[in-house]
Amino acid sequence: MRQKEFVAAHRGGSLSLHHQQQLMNWAIDCVEHVLLLVPGRMPDQRLTHAIHVAKEWKKGNLKTGAAMQAAYGAHAAARDIPDPVWKAIAQSIGQAVSTAHMADHCVGAALYALKAVKQSGGSVAEERAWQDKQMASLPPELTHLVKETRNEKQRGFKDLHC
Repeated sequence: MRQKEFVAAHRGGSLSLHHQQQLMNWAIDCVEHVLLLVPGRMPDQRLTHAIHVAKEWKKGNLKTGAAMQAAYGAHAAARDIPDPVWKAIAQSIGQAVSTAHMADHCVGAALYALKAVKQSGGSVAEERAWQDKQMASLPPELTHLVKETRNEKQRGFKDLHC
């Protein structure tokens, strides 16, 4: 069940468009930070496209439907990628762009970014601390909600121990 605080105001929730855009920005930051783990170009153009769409949605230049289509493409790309680090990054990208549709997907972007760090042999605790630091622009109640939700959803990621 989705938390009402993550539901957009136009859908009967309490989340403003501005706050949803802030969550999208944080999700994109999480994705772009783990892109530093892998040298070279992205293995699939659908991933590059999805990041572009997420940024354009955040600016108000694209509708949610375009973001949903880009998310479907990113998740399809993830299924096609054999490398575990790239697969986790692709899943993170798919979740990030999905934030346009349902804001709580930003948490999925962060968790898959943590999974990419784990798969690459990096420190999950350090990445999690970095993610927390990036939340500085969010209002305190939203920061608390994101952290609480990330802790709850992390249970589904058995290989992430922070």
